[in-house]
Amino acid sequence: MTLRHFKIFLKVYDEGGMTRAADKMHISQPSISQAIRELEEHYQARLFERLGKRLFLTAAGQELMHYARHVISLTNQAESALRGYSLHSPLRIGATLSIGESVFIPLLRRLKEKVPEQPIFSRIHNTATLEQYLLQDELDIALVEGNIESEYLREIPFLEDELILVAAPGNKDVLTKDEIASCDFIMREEGSGTRNLFEQVMREKKLTPHVVGVYNNSASIKQAVMANLGITALSRKLVEKEIGDGSLIRLTVPGIQFKRDFRLVYHVNKYITPSLKLFMEICQCEY
Repeated sequence: MTLRHFKIFLKVYDEGGMTRAADKMHISQPSISQAIRELEEHYQARLFERLGKRLFLTAAGQELMHYARHVISLTNQAESALRGYSLHSPLRIGATLSIGESVFIPLLRRLKEKVPEQPIFSRIHNTATLEQYLLQDELDIALVEGNIESEYLREIPFLEDELILVAAPGNKDVLTKDEIASCDFIMREEGSGTRNLFEQVMREKKLTPHVVGVYNNSASIKQAVMANLGITALSRKLVEKEIGDGSLIRLTVPGIQFKRDFRLVYHVNKYITPSLKLFMEICQCEY
């Protein structure tokens, strides 16, 4: 098998079909079909199943996908390393919204101070999306607080955090479990680590929150809570200022805590360049 076979296979998977893969790669669809057929004949296994107009990976295809991404990633890294990878290719770093709005920018600034010649590409998204970016080699490392599902990703804790419940001034600041179950909640979107932790703890306490709003950024959530449209659970680091100036109050529910770790996540096969190693050390030392 050649690198071309693997690249075509991955593009068909990423685009969900051979026609879109052919358009993206600027080659004919028969050439795409032939490459997939040659792969299946070589490995003597069906790699895709067609359901409706889309193609879906079989179990064998799932297994090959991880190896193919690793092979392509290693090839790209080898080429980049020989061309001065650590100083000329961007270090691609992701972070979740909670981390992005608290410690991410200071960490990036610290890295830039250490190696000003290192290009940096950064992006902020929820945990589930960042996990996919790491698996698809679209990020070198990500800072997350949510659960990671893939066995192909390695996690290193670097900072303890907790969610706290906050409300508009004038509300009771100590609630019972029955009272918290009857409150209206403004929450992050599904796939968010903050949302996942909150729901996990509430399930453990046999509580079902009444969600009246779902926003994908904490600034809008805080504004909604300040307007007394509901209460929320956010990282303590994101609401310290508002609690300090009195625009939000912290709520306490005896017996309920939302503890978690911020973690560095990267692919188990990722080549750790000097710049990537330095960034990981900064994260672990700064906090």
